[in-house]
Amino acid sequence: MNPKFKKFFKFIYPVTDFILTCIISMAFFTASNTSDIDYLSCLFFSLGGAAVLLIVFTITKIYKLEIWEIGLHDTAYIALYSTIIGCAGYAISGFIPGLPSHYEAASAFVLYFISLTTVLGATRYVPRFITSIKLRHVDQKRPRTIVIGAGSAAKVIVEDTRKNLNSNNKIVAFVDDDVEKIGKIYSGLNIEGPINNIEEIIKAYNAEEVIIAIATLSKERYHEILDILSRTDVRVKRMPLLSEMAGPNDVRIVNVDLEELLGREPIHLDNSEMYSMLKGKTILVTGAGGSIGSELVRQIFEAHPSTLVLFDIYENATYDIQMELVRKMKKGHIKDIELVTLIGSTYNEIRVEQIIKKYRPDYIYHAAAYKHVPLMEDSPAEAIRTNVIGTYNVAKLADKYKVKKMVLVSTDKAVRPTNVMGATKRFAETIIQYFDSKSETNYAAVRFGNVLGSNGSVVPLFKKQIEDGGPITLTDTNIIRYFMTIPEASSLILQCGLYAKGGEIFILDMGKPVRIYDLAVKLIKQAGLIPGKDIEIIETGLRPGEKLYEELLLDKKTQKKTAHERIFVEPSEPAKPIEEEITQISEVFGLDKEVDEIKMLLRQIIKTYHVES
Repeated sequence: MNPKFKKFFKFIYPVTDFILTCIISMAFFTASNTSDIDYLSCLFFSLGGAAVLLIVFTITKIYKLEIWEIGLHDTAYIALYSTIIGCAGYAISGFIPGLPSHYEAASAFVLYFISLTTVLGATRYVPRFITSIKLRHVDQKRPRTIVIGAGSAAKVIVEDTRKNLNSNNKIVAFVDDDVEKIGKIYSGLNIEGPINNIEEIIKAYNAEEVIIAIATLSKERYHEILDILSRTDVRVKRMPLLSEMAGPNDVRIVNVDLEELLGREPIHLDNSEMYSMLKGKTILVTGAGGSIGSELVRQIFEAHPSTLVLFDIYENATYDIQMELVRKMKKGHIKDIELVTLIGSTYNEIRVEQIIKKYRPDYIYHAAAYKHVPLMEDSPAEAIRTNVIGTYNVAKLADKYKVKKMVLVSTDKAVRPTNVMGATKRFAETIIQYFDSKSETNYAAVRFGNVLGSNGSVVPLFKKQIEDGGPITLTDTNIIRYFMTIPEASSLILQCGLYAKGGEIFILDMGKPVRIYDLAVKLIKQAGLIPGKDIEIIETGLRPGEKLYEELLLDKKTQKKTAHERIFVEPSEPAKPIEEEITQISEVFGLDKEVDEIKMLLRQIIKTYHVES
């Protein structure tokens, strides 16, 4: 309802009460008596009673009751205040000449109390009654919704949908695991169960949406429920878990996050030792403006290094992370960190040497790279320039200026690569291992799968396609990938920097791989839409260099454990000199070679690089 109308109603209600009180008083004092009555006295008494009513209402602030939210508790207060008004009026009547006898007055006041309570309550229930009528019409357009859980949190959702015209759900049933509740009725709705039968229950009630409303649900059980729901065609929302609530009245409903739909627990790493290692040191991060690089910078910043150098070729993104840290420094009055932001490319050896020579970093985290598989297939020379020559420059200068450790951010696509990007990253790994074999600097690489929400990943693409109304395009419905979050990936890189002793390739146990088609379906549902109905999913075929099944990164039989149960080390191979290969591959920049010629040269150097048919 329009706010102006609400203000008008709040003003008119006390006036209405006053007029009705006068009418009731006159009616009862005349109708309940057979003796002669001084009507003027009755009129004065009625006006006095109405005045008492307004005084009591003002003191108790009952006139401030939200008429659109009134309930039984408020009605009880109205009855109590009506009793006080009636008793006060009865006591006063004994001192007013011309009024009926006390017996007749008492009878009148009983009727007065009943009528006044009824009038005060009924007039305040009118808006709620009107709202309920409107809701019957609105309910036809609302999605039929099942609430998982039949506790206090679920009741809040039901009450809100019954009172709120702006609510987006029509609750049709509850589902619970409690055998004492199953089969009973709660808030006028059936309680079905158990939750493992939710697929059949959704079909029986023709539900379009499910709200998970169990505040104390364990993470493990939560993921089990999400896994069951992923096989249905319903939208999924949830109330926050108890640990996520801001306070006791926090009952908002939120969409299910993508990380939750991946179906595994977040990987938590203890960063205390890493923070101790980096505190007070000079740190250089290449590719600092990228999705991984910027998160690396954020986490390193928390360790309070003495100098943090941000280096990237892309000025806009690097400026964004610089300003974010500047604001954090001002807000936290942090003055012990020197923040340096520099623009340039790692394949410019002179520029890289200027920076390393001037700032003498203790640790280098090398995240600068081209990562987009299809784009690198068409521009292999640029992939080599940044991913290979850029890594070589940073590694060589780390050795020259005696950096303590250099950590390369690698990828799962370096395992038996079928594309240029993966092959160049595998080349970068051999560079790291080569320099480690001949340098006092410790070198290591970190290899992991796809990163949720990073630049170039499927998630931003899918979200954009959903925003545009679809369709979602994916190369193959059977394609699978390993996933991790940006904070997980960045924390892993830093943690491996702590474990690095020289030449290792670290690998994360990322759990089960995810089918990209399932990811697309879940993203559509998270947006409150239905796959195949609101948003179509179209298969386009594998792109050049793309694998159908991602290589299994983790082989616990051959790979060594580290201090962390989820981090392993790839068995190292004997390091080979790569100077000749670097010279050979550098020639592509001075020669007018075709794309296929460059790929062939890369295959000659990286023997595991092949094109998958």
